[in-house]
Amino acid sequence: MTTVFDPSAAAARATDAILHDTLHGTARGVVVDSPPGAGKSTLVVRAALELAEAGHPLMVVAQTNAQVDDLVLRLAEKNPDLPVGRLHSSDSDPYDKALDDLPSVRTSAKAGDLAGQAVVLSTAAKWAHVKVDEPWRHAIVDEAYQMRSDALLAVAGLFERALFVGDPGQLDPFAIVGSEQWAGLAYDPSASAVTTLLAHNPDLPQHRLPVSWRLPASAAPLVSDAFYPYTPFRSGTGPGDRTLAFGVPSDGSGPDRVIDEAAESGWGLLELPARHTPRTDPEAVRAVATVVRRLLDRAGAATSERSAASSPLTADRIAVGTAHRDQAAAIRSALADQGVPDVVVDTANRLQGREYDVTVVLHPLSGRPDATAFHLETGRLCVLASRHRHACIVVCRAGVTDLLDDYPSTEPVQLGTVVKFPDGWEANHAVLAHLAEHRVVWQP
Repeated sequence: MTTVFDPSAAAARATDAILHDTLHGTARGVVVDSPPGAGKSTLVVRAALELAEAGHPLMVVAQTNAQVDDLVLRLAEKNPDLPVGRLHSSDSDPYDKALDDLPSVRTSAKAGDLAGQAVVLSTAAKWAHVKVDEPWRHAIVDEAYQMRSDALLAVAGLFERALFVGDPGQLDPFAIVGSEQWAGLAYDPSASAVTTLLAHNPDLPQHRLPVSWRLPASAAPLVSDAFYPYTPFRSGTGPGDRTLAFGVPSDGSGPDRVIDEAAESGWGLLELPARHTPRTDPEAVRAVATVVRRLLDRAGAATSERSAASSPLTADRIAVGTAHRDQAAAIRSALADQGVPDVVVDTANRLQGREYDVTVVLHPLSGRPDATAFHLETGRLCVLASRHRHACIVVCRAGVTDLLDDYPSTEPVQLGTVVKFPDGWEANHAVLAHLAEHRVVWQP
């Protein structure tokens, strides 16, 4: 008899096991791997609420101020009476002013002012300057894979036990200096907090969230196979649960044809002629802007499991992803020329954790004469391919597959390092092979 997969039940079982180990376990840490859109923030908020309601004051560590503010707002929404502390820097505009309207939230640049709050939240950078007489019994570290191990070391003395939640497929922690001299060492400060934690504590309980509630049924299998071979996941929705339709018919152009393909299948590849180009390839930039313009002009409407009524595909539900900031700036300028000022255009680093109905991606290797380690980084392509709820359209010049085949792996082999799998070469080939089935060739 075939067993029918119940995504809600699978997610609930995983969450219950995580919370049990967090609240009642004896290990000093619990690690949770989460795929894109699996509910990391929901888990963090629920764990914080259950710890606080059980009488365990705790600290929460996030990596950016935006993440901290988002968690504070979510906690206040779930329990308006919970005493929450927002520890912030001494900058002139250190936190979202919406927090000032929440009566149960206290903000301060000094940890001592927040004593007695059930939950205190701040960034890893701010926590690193805090001194305490008695450590917190519990901590939660959000986006733990984007935290460097030196940042974890700086705050580790503040708590006794911690829940580490993060996405192993996203971009590695950012460092502004070279880290080759530490490669392979157990105390590599540039390694992710989770990698170093597990290297020294291999017996810590490890869990994974098995369901992505963001990625549609058309996207989850590809993203899971290409980027999460050791921690596979499923979509929380099935084929047909989400639709994307347009009120204005296609004009037959390449951009319109790729939009229709993406609406039907969830993926679209707008392939431009093979050519080596500057990084801000003018034709590719215009192609991306044209696709976005047509998405809006054609009066799109999206339906999903969230509501029986359709929602219009507006500018705030579309995002453009690039590898470089100058590419993003060029696309913003092209969109402004086409009268589209409100679409988010940003790099993969800045799109992490965000969600849209439709994304348009300028492929990191489009038009390049070489394939550098930066452009082949697995996490970069993973972020760009996993922000959407309905469809992802990739704009790319032909020839990337040949470029990958010609690219020699010249990275030095360093003893003691964990080989990252899948590597960017494999992931790019897997994604391009899938996109080839949804290709629209276009000569601008």
